[in-house]
Amino acid sequence: MAEPLHVKTHDPKDPDPWHALLLDQSIPIAQEAKTALLRGNQSRSRRYLLPIVRPVIFVFFLLVLFFRMISPRWPHWPKTLHNVIYWGLRTFATPDANRLILRHFIIGTEIMQFIRDNAGVAAPTIPLRPTTLEDLRDNTFLQHDLNIYNFIIGLNSELNAAGRELSPPDQIDFSAISDGPIELGPLPNGRLNAVDVQTAIEAYTPVYGFFLSRRDFERAANSLQLDETIAIYVAQLLGDDHHLTFVNNHHPMVPLSLFETGFRLMMHGYDAEALHGYLRQKKRLAGQQKGATAPKISAGN
Repeated sequence: MAEPLHVKTHDPKDPDPWHALLLDQSIPIAQEAKTALLRGNQSRSRRYLLPIVRPVIFVFFLLVLFFRMISPRWPHWPKTLHNVIYWGLRTFATPDANRLILRHFIIGTEIMQFIRDNAGVAAPTIPLRPTTLEDLRDNTFLQHDLNIYNFIIGLNSELNAAGRELSPPDQIDFSAISDGPIELGPLPNGRLNAVDVQTAIEAYTPVYGFFLSRRDFERAANSLQLDETIAIYVAQLLGDDHHLTFVNNHHPMVPLSLFETGFRLMMHGYDAEALHGYLRQKKRLAGQQKGATAPKISAGN
């Protein structure tokens, strides 16, 4: 398991890099997510296990991609995939890793709803709000990938039909963005639950490619580069593009290699947390400004 993240004293001759990042406020990631990620970064799993298993993962990935060249459609077993992911996370992943994964689907749902609310469109998708690992078995990972494409298609179809583009509304509606810790159910914390989130994600990437058709896997991998697209939509609605500096996965008009999928999945989670955190900041600022401009009522009224 990870060593304690907080340090009691700061030694200028030997500063702790994770302590520095914990204190840093340049990226508006929720504190519970930042702490979970940094604990994973300093864990034995991330430092020692991941470098050992990476060559094995790479060879497995090569075999999967070669197999998919021969058999692009079979097997296509999404239910089996989700059961395998559920079992692995329940058995081996740390509570921090599972917490970050569950959070990801929830904040993704909130960001898409924020865009809908302020763009004035329907663009229907299936909301994903898993609070336990058991919830992930309901096709959650695949539906997450489908949601993003269906959302972009629905949003732009409605805008094109109305002959308009995204622009700031008269009043920004932040009601879709939760402000506070995301409540999750109990997470397993047994002796084997020691694998950090990055090791788990990179290990599952070729598994994802094996159990899904080539089309589904490639669509999922390319969806990671849509982080920039979603961030641009938010920028158009806010009239503010500062958060675009947080985005690391850029537009899939020029797709990246599938071998980078595991790392880009990590950056996808980071991009989503940063964008959600930025919207939280904006929501709080809007609340403060509203309170500051509200008329004061005297005791005699």
